[in-house]
Amino acid sequence: MTMTRFLSTLHRSNAYKVLPVTFMAILCFLQSPAIADVNLTFGTYAAVKPTSTAHKFIPFLDYLAKKMTATLGETVTIKIKIASEYKTGIADLTEERVDFSRFGPASYVTAKKQTPGIQIIAMETKNGAKTFKGVIAVHSDSAIKDLGDLKGRSFAFGDKLSTIGRYLAQAHLLDAGIFGSDLAKYAYLGRHDKVGAAVGHGSFDAGALKENTFKKMQAKGTPIKVLYTFNNITKPWIARASLQPRIYHALNTAMLQVDNPAVLKNISKSGFVNGDDSDYNIIRAAIKRSAQFN
Repeated sequence: MTMTRFLSTLHRSNAYKVLPVTFMAILCFLQSPAIADVNLTFGTYAAVKPTSTAHKFIPFLDYLAKKMTATLGETVTIKIKIASEYKTGIADLTEERVDFSRFGPASYVTAKKQTPGIQIIAMETKNGAKTFKGVIAVHSDSAIKDLGDLKGRSFAFGDKLSTIGRYLAQAHLLDAGIFGSDLAKYAYLGRHDKVGAAVGHGSFDAGALKENTFKKMQAKGTPIKVLYTFNNITKPWIARASLQPRIYHALNTAMLQVDNPAVLKNISKSGFVNGDDSDYNIIRAAIKRSAQFN
């Protein structure tokens, strides 16, 4: 007898009126729909070509989905949404078009100011530390020796919301006594690889980009060299404000446990640690400092 016929017979006999509460609860459970799958969207922006960005993240997102499926007992799927610029990527998270994102530090600070309810899931580490390098690069044949030599020269920044590509670079230029008015010209080119290419082509005398992108471009023959390096705080992975706590904790657990180099490749060389909003106060200070650049 099917459950539907059984319940119909039970109703006609009025026997359901005397069924124990526990049995009635079991019947309600049997009638309830199966637990729905968990469908998540991960968001980021393209610091390099969008296709390269997708290729970089997909293996790690597959890992997260499998670990979360085991933790939650529900099938988890994660798709990726790549914004073409930082501003759009931030809006995707704050306006909840994505469930969680990976941002640069300055983008996190901007998003947190707009939507205080967003939460850090975990922070990436580099060799076990919460810092990594940014680079100010010049052409391989450049005679420029230090930041002071950039007066009267041209400079390529990244996105206007970039931690390395704008805020930290401008803070260090200011420390060297260089304001925007001291440069022959400067421009915001967006992606880090565009900055490296512009310096390599000789369109700009110097430019700021992350060390990893610099090394990859240099290895492929782009004629650039290091003028100056500086520290940056590692990237946070962030949950939208209304993400369910059980999903948040499943993400956090999966990220803190990963130690497989193949899974971590191109994401975080040595894993993740818990992060706190206060870790990014140094970036807030750099953003405030860079306001003097113009």
